[in-house]
Amino acid sequence: MRKTETNTQITNSSYSIRIFNSSNAKKIPKKKIKNVIIKTLNYKEIKDAIINVIIINDDYMKQLNQKYLNHNYPTDVITFEFEHDPLEGEIYISYETACKQAKEYDVTLTNELCRLTVHGTLHLLGFNDNTEENKKIMFQLQEKLIQE
Repeated sequence: MRKTETNTQITNSSYSIRIFNSSNAKKIPKKKIKNVIIKTLNYKEIKDAIINVIIINDDYMKQLNQKYLNHNYPTDVITFEFEHDPLEGEIYISYETACKQAKEYDVTLTNELCRLTVHGTLHLLGFNDNTEENKKIMFQLQEKLIQE
């Protein structure tokens, strides 16, 4: 059961970024999400990209995790790369988990949604967080991109 989607398509240079709100969130900081994606792509000198960001609820996130990662629980973000060159992919972010994490980390919800967006974009760019060293590298980079 999907809620009505709100679609924002933004084309910048050769970037196409669309943001869908399929959660119960009343307002999503679409412009800030778009800007952190562009900043991340520019940082890695990516010239062409088509990225969809889909804000969903925990139930749908759990379904995605069960189907694609064999996890029986929701995560904060999951990413699917469809093409590498030009880059094309989707970033799914759990709104409910982002709300919980924003409180836990004592940051704004906008900050947490942007952090998760950068994290997902880094996954699209080939970064992994499958080891402690990789997690550290990814975390430092995502914090740098959020702060700049």
